[in-house]
Amino acid sequence: MLAMCGRRRLRLLDIVRLMRPRHYIKNFLIFVSITFDHNLFNPQVLIQALLGFAAFCLLSSTVYVFNDIQDVEADRQHEVKRGRPIASGAVSIPAAWALAAALFLCALAIQLAAFGTKGNSLFLFLAYFAVNLGYSLGLKHVPFLDIVLLVMGFVLRVVYGAAIVGSSTSAWVYLTVFSLSFYLGLGKRRNELLRAGGDTRKVLRYYSYEFLDKFMYMCLTLAVTFYALWSADGQITAKYGTDKLIWTVPLVIIILMKYSADIESNSYGDPVDVVMHDKVLLGLGVLFGLTIVALIYLPQR
Repeated sequence: MLAMCGRRRLRLLDIVRLMRPRHYIKNFLIFVSITFDHNLFNPQVLIQALLGFAAFCLLSSTVYVFNDIQDVEADRQHEVKRGRPIASGAVSIPAAWALAAALFLCALAIQLAAFGTKGNSLFLFLAYFAVNLGYSLGLKHVPFLDIVLLVMGFVLRVVYGAAIVGSSTSAWVYLTVFSLSFYLGLGKRRNELLRAGGDTRKVLRYYSYEFLDKFMYMCLTLAVTFYALWSADGQITAKYGTDKLIWTVPLVIIILMKYSADIESNSYGDPVDVVMHDKVLLGLGVLFGLTIVALIYLPQR
């Protein structure tokens, strides 16, 4: 009986690993709009955002499971990905299909019950799913389009977060998210090329290290520039009643310097892995978030 209970716990753990809950950190982008729209502590709006967060977590897990089913043979040849539940045989493909279907139906149920088609949220919900479905089915092998699709995954989270609560977001914020997403996507591909040399991902054959490195840091420069312009924008300082947002720019630079130092080391460049394995970087991110909230929400003298 103990052995049976042990196997059940192991199977449950494998299913949880297959859902990749660590990657839910990316879904916090849904809270960007309500934070900058002075609604983070509005209970009604926060509950709506939390429901959207839950729906997107289930939806993103659907995508991860589907992607692992599609990539099972390639993952078995990868030095790291071979340990994933499907590639290792811990979770069968039929069980994975059943899990993906259940996750998608639960995510769709939350979306329809909580938001319906409010603010094009259903369209954005399905667009995220379609983009990632296309990515998994082969678009990830199309040079440049593969990086664009990675970027869209980040941006759609921000737009979806605004749609479900009917809030607005500054164009500077969207430009910052776009540029930072390109930096992350290009950095991921650059380090995959550096570590695997194009053997485990077909699209890497179309890139060179120099090309990816150059545009990666160009996008990083743009991200810092757009963020700095947001922090100094007259309309923004008037909206929040403070001109101290510019003092968060050095903190952003430090965070991005630390992240860049991490991916220049022995890393595959996956943003979640980089952040979760660096406690200092994670702490700096939390400090930045708390600083922004304090400047936006606390009365300024």
